[in-house]
Amino acid sequence: MIHATAQVDPAAKIGAGVRIGAYSVIGADVEIGDDTEIGPHVVIQGPTRLGRGNRLFPFSSIGGDPQDKKFRGERTELVIGDRNLIREFVTINRGTGDGGGATRIGDDNWFLAYTHVAHDCRIGHHCVFSNNATLAGHVEIGDHVILSGFAGVHQFCRIGSHAFVGMGVLLSGDVPPFLMVAADTQGRPRGINSEGLKRRGFDAERIAAIRRAYRTLYVSGTPLAEAREKLAEQAKDSGDVALMLDFIERGERPLLR
Repeated sequence: MIHATAQVDPAAKIGAGVRIGAYSVIGADVEIGDDTEIGPHVVIQGPTRLGRGNRLFPFSSIGGDPQDKKFRGERTELVIGDRNLIREFVTINRGTGDGGGATRIGDDNWFLAYTHVAHDCRIGHHCVFSNNATLAGHVEIGDHVILSGFAGVHQFCRIGSHAFVGMGVLLSGDVPPFLMVAADTQGRPRGINSEGLKRRGFDAERIAAIRRAYRTLYVSGTPLAEAREKLAEQAKDSGDVALMLDFIERGERPLLR
């Protein structure tokens, strides 16, 4: 299951059913979970842990040193969950000592060609990163987030679950859950991701509550402090609105508004 031209460090831990293609390089302190498929010309450096059933395509570079001038070679890691798809030329870096020490990726994500995940990022489950989507360091991404092609996210920004970011959008603020951000390169809220919510089983009542919260926050012209008070009232009857409010309350960067 390991091609004769692949270079696998003796210290690497390789699970059952793993396939490693021609000329791939697996470094020391790398753990690869069962049934993972690594194509030709893939490089995985440690410390890196991959879960089960991942698929890595040619020329992806996983677990490399963080691109951070403050990094001084301290031990940091990359942790990737199960069933992720990592396409050609994707780069995912390890964490930094000052940033928590780890880059973490959940399960069932798609990283399409040329996407980049920088040091200390946190990514949830079931996300799609279209071609050339780029995350700077310390970015947090929730579950079921879609980043369209050439989208970019500034360091320390957060994107809440079920958000959709349009093609070429450059984000420099936090995006609450359920939002759609598109239409110009600076990124402006353009409603809620209603189509995505329907596909994931959200019923009409839940979507209506999210839409009311969006209007309170972005359409009413209400100052943020007052909008938060109104959201707190709406959250009493909607767990989804409570999720939005909690996201806003925990923010350290400016809210995209």
